[in-house]
Amino acid sequence: MVTDGISVVIPHYGNPVPTLDLISQLQKQADAPPLQLIVSDDCSPEAFPATDGVTVVRREANGGFGAAVNTGAAEAEFPLLLILNSDLEITDRFVGELWRAARPWQPAVCAPMLVGHDGATQWAGRHFPRHRHHIVEWLTPLARLRPRLHEAVGHDTRCIAGATVAVDWLVGAVLLLPTDLFRSVGGFDERYFMNSEEVDLQRQLRERRVPSIFLGDVVVRHEGGGSSDDARRVRWVTQARLKYAAKWHEHPGLLRFGLRAASVVNLAFNTGRRALGRDVAPVQTFRRELSFIAPEPTP
Repeated sequence: MVTDGISVVIPHYGNPVPTLDLISQLQKQADAPPLQLIVSDDCSPEAFPATDGVTVVRREANGGFGAAVNTGAAEAEFPLLLILNSDLEITDRFVGELWRAARPWQPAVCAPMLVGHDGATQWAGRHFPRHRHHIVEWLTPLARLRPRLHEAVGHDTRCIAGATVAVDWLVGAVLLLPTDLFRSVGGFDERYFMNSEEVDLQRQLRERRVPSIFLGDVVVRHEGGGSSDDARRVRWVTQARLKYAAKWHEHPGLLRFGLRAASVVNLAFNTGRRALGRDVAPVQTFRRELSFIAPEPTP
């Protein structure tokens, strides 16, 4: 392995334009260490094109976020690994700023502040998942209150602009960590397909006393959810959370029961909304929610 530099891994699936835009931004980085750019094409229906200065690896089967990152990380030559979602907008000094802010904390998992295109924080720092976090998110009657229920859904509200905070885990849209640490735990657990792989990784590293550090002096714009429709994403997220609970012996059956109970509350709430003339389908929504919670069929 080369003694200095950052290997950047970008999973790709779908439209290649956002990934190409991000690559262009990375190639313009100023005041940054040497970069190795790796795109992991996760058997995308629109293949990522061969691009000058980029190592493109192509998976034979679609495996999800974790599998795509693992395939890309296998090509990493530099001591630091920077995992990036393709739907990011970065400045021409972003990598250097993140690298310098993270350097005093290494070895660690580090991430910047994530904001949407509306400028609102996406709460990159989180508390380790609890069943109550997921159930609060599931409850339709709380939807209007959710923007004020950050701690109730697991957001670490200390993670604001300008703050540097040791947190339980960091959202996987941007993660900077030593390559050898990533490999030491086998990378991401590919059983998750999408969601929960980053908290699982950081929980494993925490057992090795490796911290996760939120760096609020560095900011990046993140679109989020660009490569999948809402229904598939909700199912992936829900199934990943159940798998996480099972892996860490946190009673997945209890989580499934809690989500089903919340769906019953949602059914009653939506029935009332329908009676008031709202354009909702209570029974159809209830059945769809139960399908997201149901155990996946055994292959």
